[in-house]
Amino acid sequence: QVQLLESGGGLAQPGGSLTLSCAASESVYGFNVMGWYRQGPGIERELVAAISSGGKPKYADSVKGRFIVTGDNFKNTVTLRMNSLKPEDTDIYYCALATSWDTPPESWGQGTQVTVPS
Repeated sequence: QVQLLESGGGLAQPGGSLTLSCAASESVYGFNVMGWYRQGPGIERELVAAISSGGKPKYADSVKGRFIVTGDNFKNTVTLRMNSLKPEDTDIYYCALATSWDTPPESWGQGTQVTVPS
């Protein structure tokens, strides 16, 4: 199974920015979607932003216009630039890898904490 290693979480002030990075341990060939989910206490993981191997991004409504997801098929990486952060963005963020938009992710990272104090 492909291992996903995340980095870049931490503390940011409201209105600030953070960048999350995720690197796969091997080629992600055969997986067509790579991106980020987040999960709060007692809540299911939800898609934040992801990008297809063809470069098409998808965003949760709550982050549209604020977050930017980019992928690099050659480096097997995905990056999430988080701008204009809000306290409600506080969560654990997970990198994920899926075969398609219609299938649940097959691989998950260990999660990285993002905290935006109110």
